[in-house]
Amino acid sequence: MKDKREAFIRVAEARTQKIIDMLRLLGNCSNRSNYDYTEEDIDLMFGAIAQALKGAKDLYTQELNKQTGKTFTFKK
Repeated sequence: MKDKREAFIRVAEARTQKIIDMLRLLGNCSNRSNYDYTEEDIDLMFGAIAQALKGAKDLYTQELNKQTGKTFTFKK
């Protein structure tokens, strides 16, 4: 069990850092001297990111719920 935990920490830390780094790179596109974009573009980009983030988090929640037997709640 400890090996699985250590593997999770190693892989999750590296992947989380990659995502953070990519978000910083995306932030570099905000420079209006170099790029032209609209508020709609911003909403589309960050809407897609929010949807992907929620989807990833939901996978973890679903997996935890399998283990606890919890299947329904009005709470988020």
